[in-house]
Amino acid sequence: MSETERFWETKSLHEMSQQEWEALCDGCGRCCVVKLEDEDSGKVFPTSVSCRLLDTASCRCTDYCNRHDKVPDCVKLDADNVSQLGWLPETCAYRRIADGLGLEWWHPLVSGDALSVIEAGISVSGRVIPESEVAEEDLVDRLIEWTPGRLRRKTL
Repeated sequence: MSETERFWETKSLHEMSQQEWEALCDGCGRCCVVKLEDEDSGKVFPTSVSCRLLDTASCRCTDYCNRHDKVPDCVKLDADNVSQLGWLPETCAYRRIADGLGLEWWHPLVSGDALSVIEAGISVSGRVIPESEVAEEDLVDRLIEWTPGRLRRKTL
């Protein structure tokens, strides 16, 4: 693999082209899960419920270009806000690059296999349900703690 092909090792997030930025996404879908914020502490907790636009098998947005119009609270990740979004998982490629870390072995850019993120247990594929299937008042019952390979239920 040439230096150009390993752009994430030579460029900062700000220096990446749009194509490189998009390629950096590992497709885990964790940023697309519904999160609940503790009003007292401000801490954010993920649930096992996904945004209605997430294809829960492929972990890709079904309407990526229009997601901000259809889901007003969808956060657009960019080089300026990645470091401030504490709810991004430690495994997130954007967060890792912003923090000066490399990509994990299972990242598709490293492994050459788009399914490696699923095989490593990082992806939400098959582990979440769409928000259309859960009543808002039941979201607290769907809090989880992500761990590679599996997830554990979390209680407040």
